[in-house]
Amino acid sequence: MDRFQEMRIFTRIVERRSFTLAADDLQLPRATVTNAIKRLEARLAARLLERTTRVVAPTLDGQAYYERCVRLLAELAEMESVFSRTEPAGLLRVNLQPSLAKQVLAPSLPAFLARYPGIVLQIGEGDRLVDLVREGIDCVLRAGNLQDSSMVAQEVARLTQVTVASPAYLDRHGRPGSLDELDCHHAVHFISSSTGRPYPLEFSVGGELRQVVLPASVSVSGADMYTATAIAGLGIVQVPRYRIDDALREGRLEIVLPALAPPALPVSVLYPQSRQLSPRVRVFVDWIKEVFAQATGL
Repeated sequence: MDRFQEMRIFTRIVERRSFTLAADDLQLPRATVTNAIKRLEARLAARLLERTTRVVAPTLDGQAYYERCVRLLAELAEMESVFSRTEPAGLLRVNLQPSLAKQVLAPSLPAFLARYPGIVLQIGEGDRLVDLVREGIDCVLRAGNLQDSSMVAQEVARLTQVTVASPAYLDRHGRPGSLDELDCHHAVHFISSSTGRPYPLEFSVGGELRQVVLPASVSVSGADMYTATAIAGLGIVQVPRYRIDDALREGRLEIVLPALAPPALPVSVLYPQSRQLSPRVRVFVDWIKEVFAQATGL
């Protein structure tokens, strides 16, 4: 086994905090992973990992070695990608925002897999910002303004947003013609998974951003429920237009304050620093950009 392979094994153990999970990720026998670490520690004459019955963690020497390994492996991957003529292959674990996955990306997945037949996709869904490294995920697709500086983020699209409510709700509370007329209205609160607080409604007024926090009887933390509660007449919401086009056409939702549209919602792919040069991640990100560039009504 070459030293780069030992580095790959070691870095994945540190990231996954587990010999077993690292072996599964790398599709290697558990014994191979264990023996590689024994050889590595013997050659370096240093203890790199602390092992307990519950978790594996790097020692101080192990953390320093891990950081150097990450840089070396990234440089190696970049060099090989420049000169290699082989197509990316292997397991790619991604986590996607559910509505974007279902409505935008899923219809184009057959074309991606036909282009890269050696890649095996494992897709999870969620709105929270998962711990990519600890959970062994290669990249995530999320909508919204992101603040996790430990991840590499690439913006891949900006989604048109609209302010909407159900006709039944507007019949009861009135159709506002200005921000001042929102005083007698209610919203459905969408709760931030990072802060636990509701996002304000946002409006573009004369080139400036205005934020409004309305009272709410219902708070949610999922995109599908957010839309469903608006259709049920529980308050005003702001959502990407693609998500509620059918509800608008069918008259189940109605646009509110169309002249004061909310700002576009950024969509980004995030991935760990240690995997930013992975050929599988690179082609997946490029493909996502293509899909959004070709999509209409976003």
